[in-house]
Amino acid sequence: MTDLRFEDSSVRPLDSRSAKRGFRLDKQRGKIMGVSAGIADYFGLDVTLVRVAWVIGTLVGFGSLILIYLAIGLIAD
Repeated sequence: MTDLRFEDSSVRPLDSRSAKRGFRLDKQRGKIMGVSAGIADYFGLDVTLVRVAWVIGTLVGFGSLILIYLAIGLIAD
């Protein structure tokens, strides 16, 4: 039998962001618990955008996102 190996040129090696194992709190960049910084790091967004989204969501949702934020901060890591 022959040892033929076909390589797909469209397959790219994983970069450092996609090699991570999941969501982690980022307590070095975080202000309160590191939730917003962890979400920004996980999705590759600017942390300011995530923080603004939390504030707007909290105001629109009558404070319900505060409970979600606390739950994420206590459960993750």
